[in-house]
Amino acid sequence: MNEVSSIINILFQIYYYMILIYILMSWLPNLRENFIGELLGKLVEPYLSPFRRIIPPLFGTIDISPIIAIIVLRFAVGGLHSIVALIFG
Repeated sequence: MNEVSSIINILFQIYYYMILIYILMSWLPNLRENFIGELLGKLVEPYLSPFRRIIPPLFGTIDISPIIAIIVLRFAVGGLHSIVALIFG
């Protein structure tokens, strides 16, 4: 069970940093137009888009939906840990 939990943590950390880098890339729009920016967009945007539809930007410019998305992802990882602990003991 410890190995499965470690894999879940590693995957969460990777996706967390992908979201974080993608958010930081939005401050410099030209970065999103290169290969890495497009790749991150294809991997992260499907997860972020439902949150962007639900949570409008504050004052028209400040997008807090990625913060909420990361919090929800953390809760999902905690739930996944609980399920793995229940299955594997």
